[in-house]
Amino acid sequence: MKEEKEFQTESQQLLNLMINSIYSNQEVFLREIISNASDAIDKYRYLSLTDSAKYPQKEGEIRIVVDKAARSIEIIDNGLGMGKADMEKNLGTIAKSGSKEFLKKIQESKEAKDISIIGQFGVGFYSAFMVAQRVEVRSRPTGGSAHLFASDGQKTYTVEDVEWDHPDSGTSVKIFLKKDEEGRDYSSFLEDWKIEELVKKYSDYIRYPIKMLETRQEPDLDEQGKPIEGKTHEVKEDKTLNSMLPLWKKNPKDVTEAELNAFYKSKFDDYEDPLLAMDVHIEGVVCYDALLYIPAHAPYNLYSQDYEKGLSLYSKGIFVQEKCKELLPDYLKFVKGLVDSDDFPLNISREMLQSSPALHRIADSIEKKLIEKLKGLQKDDPEKYQKFFDVYGDNLKYGIYSSYGFKKESLQDLLQFHSLNQGKEITLKQYEGAMKEGQKSIYYAAGKTLEEAKMLPQIEKYRKQGVDVLFFDREIDEFCIQMMQEYDQKKFQNIASADLEETSQEDKERLDRLSAEHKRILDDVKEALGDKVDAVAFSDKLVDSPVCIATKGEMSLSMEKALKEQPGADAYHDLPKAKKVLEINPNHPLFQAIQGLTDDEKIKKYGSLLYEEALLLEGYEVEDKRSFVSAMNDLLIQAAK
Repeated sequence: MKEEKEFQTESQQLLNLMINSIYSNQEVFLREIISNASDAIDKYRYLSLTDSAKYPQKEGEIRIVVDKAARSIEIIDNGLGMGKADMEKNLGTIAKSGSKEFLKKIQESKEAKDISIIGQFGVGFYSAFMVAQRVEVRSRPTGGSAHLFASDGQKTYTVEDVEWDHPDSGTSVKIFLKKDEEGRDYSSFLEDWKIEELVKKYSDYIRYPIKMLETRQEPDLDEQGKPIEGKTHEVKEDKTLNSMLPLWKKNPKDVTEAELNAFYKSKFDDYEDPLLAMDVHIEGVVCYDALLYIPAHAPYNLYSQDYEKGLSLYSKGIFVQEKCKELLPDYLKFVKGLVDSDDFPLNISREMLQSSPALHRIADSIEKKLIEKLKGLQKDDPEKYQKFFDVYGDNLKYGIYSSYGFKKESLQDLLQFHSLNQGKEITLKQYEGAMKEGQKSIYYAAGKTLEEAKMLPQIEKYRKQGVDVLFFDREIDEFCIQMMQEYDQKKFQNIASADLEETSQEDKERLDRLSAEHKRILDDVKEALGDKVDAVAFSDKLVDSPVCIATKGEMSLSMEKALKEQPGADAYHDLPKAKKVLEINPNHPLFQAIQGLTDDEKIKKYGSLLYEEALLLEGYEVEDKRSFVSAMNDLLIQAAK
């Protein structure tokens, strides 16, 4: 008996809402129907364990049948199956729930912990109407009779008793495709290659075999068994389309490094083995499996706006999203991989996924696992860690800077910097371990390049005293250190700072006496330089060099340069500037020559020359090259007399 029933809600409006709010592309309909089939087999298997008399054990299978003439795709399972009442309850869920209730649950799910849109509303099944003009569902429960549910997704659906030649319990979902229209190619879903592509992409790791008869052309053979040119015949072959067991679901003891690397190269189209591969299995507050990889080389567009970070997201082995950016913090955006968990809904909107508490807990866990792995690598294989740091060290520094120092504790021991004394990159802990007795600060010198930083005249004092200095040759370095402020209660000190805290009281008093004695010279030089510098002073930092540029406050010369070189910086006229101090070595013969001058104009001229010399040592270009050369020539002529 065939019964026609009318949906109790405005079904079309609700279907449009579902499609526009939850699905970003039409091809996921196959994934959803296969997922439902897998769930039905799961339910049958569970019942067979508790009541084997009523539910005999059997091998689960999902089969796809394509009929191009009828423009239909049929997905058949041998799972639990449904009776008439179950069909109306499960397939009529949208009508049963009501559009207002559906909207209410979508809104509530942003705060709710365990909302599953598919489970509560049958959204997975109704995704078929994105591509279908009509859907027929045949189903038979164990020991029961078969029924047919049919609908065009509009106002009505029908349920009737039918004869069905399926020999077992199970369900068939037959989708009659819409006709092609502008911008919509529905016919491609009838092609074997397309179906296989979608199964591989979305359902490759469903635990039951997904089978389909594939058609191929083979040449006709003559009596001698040789191919006859131009004559072929069709051959149908039963093919399993999915691999069934995900690599990340296997026992880690059974997975080799070669398998992990091969999967990475295949999945992420890389020609080179990853630098690091992680097989992660977590059970507890959150449960998930993950494969995480650090590429041996940075993606060419890693630092461009076009780069998309994220891990592939699976739920119960079913593909959900290609790049879920919420699973990785920005500073670890170079990590590739995938995550599979049962702890979040399978198919909800991007907005709802972003607010999923389970997703955020998994993301936090992944971040911690990656940091632990890097610390282990740094300890056990320093050479390999150095390779990692050469490629991705700036990202770790960015992690501290972008979090305003919040991630300092977890990341600071992973940082490495070139050392004056050791001639290689060392950690902050290694620097601290080699500090001089009584040394209270961590000293650093900053430059655009390592060579530039090593040329700073202030280095001379520390080299002479045997005090180590770290070289900051990356733009991010000083910004990162400013957010850290200190390491193990030891402050960072820029050796080019005019505010160094460890100048002895004796040296301060000596410099004060010199400043008072040679006030006229300092004033003349300051007047000549104008607002190019904030002050002119004597220095105790210099040994062989006559002069240097120091800075006051937190903004250094290298930070000023970094800000000026940012894209679009020319449009800003109020960028912060370093407060420059021209520091003069009172023990240098050049100053001894200048202090003997009585002509204020000559003092000013040579003071400008000293300033230009200091800028050259800092890596700056001389602005007025003609004046610089003229002053230099005058000085040489004077020396020759």
